[in-house]
Amino acid sequence: MIRNTFTQSGELAIISGVKFFVPKFIKSLQVRVTVILSVFVILSSVILMNAILQSYDQRTVSVRTAEIQNQCMILSNQLVNSDYLKTGVSDVIDTELSQLSNIYNGRVLVIDDEFRIVEDTYDLEEGKTIISEDVVKCFRGEKPASYDRKSRYIEVAVPVKKGEEPVKGMILVSVSTDSLRDNVEALQSKARIATVAISIIGIFLSAIIGMLLVRPLKRMSQSIEEMAGGYGDNYLHENAYDETERISNAFNKLWDRYKVLDASREEFVANVSHELKTPLTSMKVLADSLLMQPDAPTEIYREFMGDLSEEIERENKIINDLLDLVKLDKKGANLNIKSQDVNELVERILKRLQPLAAKSNIELVFESFRPVTAEIDEVKIALVITNLVENAIKYNKENGWVHVSLNADHKYFYLKVADSGIGIPKEDTDHIFERFFRVDKSHSREIGGTGLGLSIARNAVVMHRGAIKVYSEPGEGTTFTVRIPLTYIKREG
Repeated sequence: MIRNTFTQSGELAIISGVKFFVPKFIKSLQVRVTVILSVFVILSSVILMNAILQSYDQRTVSVRTAEIQNQCMILSNQLVNSDYLKTGVSDVIDTELSQLSNIYNGRVLVIDDEFRIVEDTYDLEEGKTIISEDVVKCFRGEKPASYDRKSRYIEVAVPVKKGEEPVKGMILVSVSTDSLRDNVEALQSKARIATVAISIIGIFLSAIIGMLLVRPLKRMSQSIEEMAGGYGDNYLHENAYDETERISNAFNKLWDRYKVLDASREEFVANVSHELKTPLTSMKVLADSLLMQPDAPTEIYREFMGDLSEEIERENKIINDLLDLVKLDKKGANLNIKSQDVNELVERILKRLQPLAAKSNIELVFESFRPVTAEIDEVKIALVITNLVENAIKYNKENGWVHVSLNADHKYFYLKVADSGIGIPKEDTDHIFERFFRVDKSHSREIGGTGLGLSIARNAVVMHRGAIKVYSEPGEGTTFTVRIPLTYIKREG
């Protein structure tokens, strides 16, 4: 059975059933940067040295070929003037051919127009006929030259002619490149030493560069650890690179959000503890009072029992808010989607909240522009409407108003809840949908709010693939707008 697994720590890898130990330091960014830069330097130096050696080799061969061709051109003129191709006799030319052969450590052949070898400096093939590709090209007026790297020799062919006259013969020179090769190998040895030296320096510099590049990240990591432990600065200030600056800014925003949430959570726990404890305390006082009056009149019992019922209802409201939020927070929370008459739902909720509005003499108005039927979860959308209207009533002014309107187009229905209340400060509008967050904390405590209503409303709207927005001015009132699809779109997966 073939297994392909990797340990999360990166210390052990099993590939095709074979275990490999992977050092943990390989996961270090500094090590990886150092290795990548080192490999780049080594490969670059090797490629550069090979290119230089190859260029030098080609250059020396090219220079040697040009030198031989120049010497052959001089001999060519002398061959024409002395009529050497016909007689084959000239001590001066024989001496120059021998010198050419000795200087370049090669072989020189003089060939006439019948492809017969007139002179061979090696005295091996005089009088024989020679036909080859270079010979044919040369008799056409070309000057072919070739280099055989494997056999280490250069072959040059130069035509013998006078001006524009036809070619009368040719000089064919084969020269060994051993001396050139020795020079290249000597240079190659020095190049290897240079490559090793450059590689060592490159690795050293790569390690330094890797350390310098990663240093800001290490400082960030240390700062975060200190912040997590309650020490150090409260924010990151790492601006070494654009990337670290962006990360620092993003982390600082997250840190600010965390501190706000943490403070709100602590306050929420204190508030909920107080809210849960207050009804219990009141119930205990009422119960103790009844126990201390065993012969109390029936009217007193009824009054106290009514007060107990109100405190129980108050306790029940707080607990229900907490349970609603927990249910909406669960991933994959089930929605009981049905086609509902939204107009009737809004009217029913406003009728239930009318007594609350009447206590503060607040005018509660509902305006419907058209009948609206949508696929919604009635209970959860009722939570949205109830929380928005209750807040509009509770945080309103005496003799104020709450205006609820309902409209729709071919795709969405729109619910708007506007009030003449105290409004929301601009700096708080971005946080009002956060759980545990309350704008006017002292007023909220007096009213009995837990800071969960708007969070519950937002979660319910999001579950319906909708959107909720707020527009507010302190002292001038607040307007919430809700947009929800008429047809529920189930999320895939």
